[in-house]
Amino acid sequence: MRVLAPAKLNLGLRIVGRRPDGTHELESVFVPIDLADELEIEIEDPADGPAEVALALSGGGGGVPADAQNLAARAARAFLDTAGLRARVRIALAKRIPAAAGLGGGSSDAGAVLRALAERFPGAVGRERLAALALRLGADVPFFLDPRPALVSGVGERQAPLPGHLPALPIVLANPGHPVPTARVFTAYAAAATRHGPVGRLAQQLAAALAGPEQGVAGRLAALVANDLEAAAETVCPELAAVRAALRGAGAPVVGLSGSGGTLYGIFATPSAAESALARLRLAPPAWVRLARTVESR
Repeated sequence: MRVLAPAKLNLGLRIVGRRPDGTHELESVFVPIDLADELEIEIEDPADGPAEVALALSGGGGGVPADAQNLAARAARAFLDTAGLRARVRIALAKRIPAAAGLGGGSSDAGAVLRALAERFPGAVGRERLAALALRLGADVPFFLDPRPALVSGVGERQAPLPGHLPALPIVLANPGHPVPTARVFTAYAAAATRHGPVGRLAQQLAAALAGPEQGVAGRLAALVANDLEAAAETVCPELAAVRAALRGAGAPVVGLSGSGGTLYGIFATPSAAESALARLRLAPPAWVRLARTVESR
């Protein structure tokens, strides 16, 4: 089975509460983009022998586990254990989504594996159990069971369709090239004692942004893309400020932070505007930039 695992962007992220166990509740708009990892999954259903999971990794650099700790391998093992199956699963994972970039690469890989196994073994793990399994693997994984634009809330376990059509948006991705650990960002956010925002505000802003003509949607998204973790992410990675300024200087009318960082994105009105901005961007290594666009699903 050949499966694509798309990256995602957060079009806005609000922290709206905190649970007794310390996890933060959020509201965010998750949208897949045309940057994707590729997985080739071979599944054998032997008559005897134990369940096996093997992973072959290409790309991704040193920040991506190449063993059983990889989220794709962990997802396969968790599915087999939950279903009580003795299948042999071999995963060839070609990484194209940069690691630790706020783009959900590892979570998307896990979601892709769960989708593939659920298709190969229909009914082996029911829908609710599959969603619970995905959440145990990571807060973003449930979204990638069906990666299409959605309003995500809770700790990531709740998804709702967007209240309107999101057109393909030309995007420039820019990253300072330094790791931005999610745990450190949330620690910095908690230390700042920031007040939580009202539940539902993001949904209302989204509905308003998508209600008008498609031609002006990029500009109307400007208020939507605010990310409550942005200030905390900059304390962890001060280089983010220079990347944001570079995107603005290149003409991006809307600039946002995806997840807890460190990828920033500029949204443009047209593909040619995004291409022109990319040509004008000047960032020192190890920073990286690339073009992308939002998609309905992968």
